Order: sequence, then C-alpha cells, then structure tokens
Amino acid sequence: MKSTVVDKAESGWTAALRQRRSALVQRVASGCAVALVVTPMVGVWFSLSWIVLYVACQGIELVVFGPFTRGDKGEMSKARKIAGCIALAVSATVFGGLSLVMWQIGGPLGGVCAALMLPAIMLSSMTTAARCQPMMIASLAPQLLYLMATPFFAYSFGAPAPLVMTAAATVVLYAFYVVVTWQRMSDATTDLIRAHAEAQDLRLTAERSLADHTAFLAAVGHDLRTPIGAILTGAAELRAPDAQSRASANLITDAGLMMKALLDDLLDHSRIGAGRMTVEANDFDLRQMLAQTLRLWRGLADAKGLRLRVEGANGVPRQVKGDVMRIRQVLNNLMSNAMKFTEEGQITLRVQAWSEEPSGYALLFEIVDTGPGMTTDQLARLFTPFDQTADGVSARYGGSGLGLAISRNLIDLMGGRLTVRSTPGQGSRFTVSLILPKGEDAEPITEIVEESRLDIARSLAPFMPAVQAVVAPEPEPAPEPTPEPAATEAEAEAGDADDADDQPLRLLVVDDHDINRRAVQLILQPLGCEITTAADGLIALQRCEEAVFDVIFMDVRMPELDGRETTRRLRSGGGPNARTPVVAVTADTAPEDVAACQAAGMAYFVSKPLTPTALIGALQHVLDETAAQARTEAA
Repeated sequence: MKSTVVDKAESGWTAALRQRRSALVQRVASGCAVALVVTPMVGVWFSLSWIVLYVACQGIELVVFGPFTRGDKGEMSKARKIAGCIALAVSATVFGGLSLVMWQIGGPLGGVCAALMLPAIMLSSMTTAARCQPMMIASLAPQLLYLMATPFFAYSFGAPAPLVMTAAATVVLYAFYVVVTWQRMSDATTDLIRAHAEAQDLRLTAERSLADHTAFLAAVGHDLRTPIGAILTGAAELRAPDAQSRASANLITDAGLMMKALLDDLLDHSRIGAGRMTVEANDFDLRQMLAQTLRLWRGLADAKGLRLRVEGANGVPRQVKGDVMRIRQVLNNLMSNAMKFTEEGQITLRVQAWSEEPSGYALLFEIVDTGPGMTTDQLARLFTPFDQTADGVSARYGGSGLGLAISRNLIDLMGGRLTVRSTPGQGSRFTVSLILPKGEDAEPITEIVEESRLDIARSLAPFMPAVQAVVAPEPEPAPEPTPEPAATEAEAEAGDADDADDQPLRLLVVDDHDINRRAVQLILQPLGCEITTAADGLIALQRCEEAVFDVIFMDVRMPELDGRETTRRLRSGGGPNARTPVVAVTADTAPEDVAACQAAGMAYFVSKPLTPTALIGALQHVLDETAAQARTEAA
C-alpha cells in the first residue's frame, strides 16, 4: 500500500530537480556574493572569470535537466542521469575550488573563510537533493573532499598536531551529520508525500461515495414520487358520497402531502451536502409573495385560535431580484415551525427594508411567536439535521428535523444569514437577513391553489370543444323547429370544417411506469382528452410517426431512451410532431435539470408527484403558448 501510494507521487529525481531548479536564482546570487567577497583577496579578473565559469556550469545543468524540470518528458534515461550527475559534480567542483585559492592566497585567514563557506554550500546542496541519493552524492562529494583538505592545509601552515587531529575529527563528524540529516529529510519528505497522497485518495473516495449516495437518493426519490403521485391523484379524483368517505379521502391526501414534504426535504438536504444546490436570481414581486405566504397560513392560524400579524409589509420594495421559490420555502419553514410549537397567543411576521448601495435592498424578515421558547442547549442543536432538539418532538409534531437546517443552508447560498433568539417561556424570534438587487417589473407569481374540476375545465374550454360541453350551462327548452331550406354546398363545407375543429385534444403520455400513465389518464380523460400512451422513448417515436398530437407529456428518466434524447430525436426528425409542444414530467427540478430539458427542446415541465392542478396548469400553459405563437405567425 505504501509503495503504491508513493509511486503515485513524483519520483525522487523529478522532485529533486524541481527543487534545484527553483533555487537556481539563489545559487547564482550566492556565487556573485562570494565572488564579490573574495575580490580583494584574489583580484577582479579572477573573480569575474570564476563567476562566468560557475554560471556556465548552471547553464549546462539547465540543458541536461531542463525538459524534466518543465515536465515535458517522462522517466529520465540512464545516460541522461549520468550526464546530469557529472554536471552537478562539475558545478560543485567549480564552486568548492574557490576554497583552494583562498587557502593559497589568503593563508590561514583565507582558510578560515574557506572552512566557513564549504559547510554552507554543503547544507544548500543537501536540501535541494532530498530523496535522490545520486544527486546528493554528485553535489556533496566535491565539497566534502575540499572540506577534508582542511587538516592538511592547516598542517602545511604549521598548525600543532593535536589541532590538526581535532580539525580532521570535526570534518568527519560534520560529514556524518550531513548524511544523517539528508536521510531524515528524505524520510520526512517521503512520509509527507505519502500522507498527502493518502489524503487525496481518501478525498476522492469520499467524493465518489457522496456522489453515489446522492445519485442513490435521487433515484429513490424519483421512484418514490411515482406512488406518491398516484396516491394524491387518486385521492383528488375520489367522488365521496358521504362525509365519512370524504374524510377518508382527505386523510389520504394529507398523508400523501406529508410524504411528499419529507421526500423533498431529504432530497434538498442531499443536494446541499453534495454541493449541487443552487439558487436563481429572477425578478419577482416581493409584496405579492409575502401576501401569498400569509394567505397560506392564515387558515391554520384561525383553526388553532392564533392571531397572525404582519408588520412593515407596506414599507418593503415591490420589485426585487432573487430566488422567489427558495425564499418562500424558507419563510414557509419558519412559519410552519412557529405554528407547530405555538399553542396560544400570536405569530408575527415583521418585515424591514432599506436601500443598500450601489443598487439593492437590505431586507430583514422576523418571525416572532409566543411559543414555549428554547433553552441554550436546544438553541445549540437547533440547526443540526435530523435533530428535533427535545425528546418526543417527532412523535408529537412530526417532521424530519431538516427544515431549519435546509433553511439556513439556503440563506447562506443567497449570501444572507438566519439567526434565532429565544428564552424559555418567552417564545422565539427567527431573523432572516438578505441583500437583494433591485428588480424590474415581473410576471405575477403563480399561486398554487386547489381549483375545482369545474374551474379548471372552464379555463381549458377555449381549447377543447369537448370541455365546452362540460361547462356549458343547461340550454333552455327550444321552440318547435321550423322547416329550413336545404343547405348549400358552401354551407356543407363549412359544417365539415366545424366538425374538424370539434376534435378532442389529442395527447401522448410517455412514461415507463404504468401507474404514472394511468394517473394522467385519470386526470385528463374526464375532460374529453383523447390519450395515447407509450412505455418508453422508442415506442413514443413510433406513436409520433402514426398520429399527430396536440401536446406530449414526456417522462425524463426512462430506460432504453430517456425523455430528453427522445425529444431531441423528435425535433430533428422532421415528422408530423416535430413542432408539437413537449412537457417534461420529472422529479429533478434543479435549475440545471430544467435547463437541460429546455436545451433538448421541451417547452415546459411539471414536477412529480403529479397533481391535477399542476398537470392541467402545464397543459393550459403550453396551449396558451401555442395559440399565441399561431396568432403571431398568422399576423
């Protein structure tokens, strides 16, 4: 294991060469400094000649080792290694040779200078040759030989024998110290490289594990949305004859919505943990969003006997730019938390805003409740995922313990802060601070409300003659018919055209799950739609060659051929449905997933689990767009 990890790192030659290359300027500068110091002793011309020779040696090193220090080549050949070691030895010989001149010209005092210079050069060579023994030997051997000459020079200048022996022992000890230190440095460097490589392996393993975990949750979430959608659709379509049956249908709906909320929280938490959660920046009406949020919670507040107040809403800007869906999600999480724990009193949404240079608004949202409050220990664990902060909270109130953790992460992604203050017995105060840019006039925010079947049918009546019959008022008794003249040929042709216009809306539903196809049929067939189904993308392309459809509902994740690729082939094929609007039906609603659907040629999308309101709303949207496009082309 260890050798494998080390092999992944640079070889000793490559690492030493890179380190030596990085110290090139330092070596040349040191050589110039030494030449300047010894100039009074050896003369200007000798110093200049010596420094030119030393710089030339450095140039030879660059020629031999250059391709490898730049990473242009692979493993060095044996011949180049030998040539490199010779170049290093020559360079060390030239530099260390100056010590001989200093002994010859400067005498004992020059020898002292040489004895100080050589150890410094040896230390420098040792640090730049870590983990590469051949380079260490080539660069240190000449210096060591010059240093070992010190006792002989001392003896030649008349030094006492004991002093000469001491000098010789000192040289040997120093040489031993240099070798031991080089070995320790090499071992430390090897351990550091090994630890770094192992850390990289662990990081990559953790990233792969997290990616697999996220993909698994996404797949499970996609599959779970199918039965949840069927539960919600079936409950919505029940025609309960009595109060008990209606209560049972409502119970099924509530359970389905709770399952959907828990699943959404788990998927959001997974995306945040994987770093895949993103926020958008679109123009929206802040006042309208606040009004819709309050309207959503007012009924529950009234049912619990609580007062729901709002303060400062008139002072907030109307048009801002941000992720309205995520801001609404955070406010709903905080309002849900307040409603859950407040048994009596009131809940207040307090809003403040002021201009923030250069072109934005600083916003402060406070949700204040009169609930039981929290202790210091509970506050410390409040934003911990899956932690309900108190025993029995999950059993009594439900929930996954993810809402507040997700809310804080979302606000962090928007560059804001979510904080809380609370005292036992005095309620809690959650504060969201955000800075949002100024926005332009935006389309009204679509409010999701549960419409009746008749209301939805009326909205689709202009597009579907079969629906017109459903919503049309009962006709008054007609008078006795009177004979009419025979129809002319032109009138007969007009009548045929009217019959052609009275065809039902033709829909193609593509999904690999039969339960999803049945759910769409359950919602749309009572409205008079003519529905064709396909179990995968290949079958869908065959159906599109056989008939012309008004709208296609396309599941995104399917075996054989997924929804996006099916749409791309449909658009490029030039068949009778090449321009038919395609509605993506998907559980993946992240911005990048929606963008991928749009890039494939899909006109709109509806998220799973399917609900009648969402499905019929998507149908109405694409029909409106198609009608508007037809009017534009006609003009």
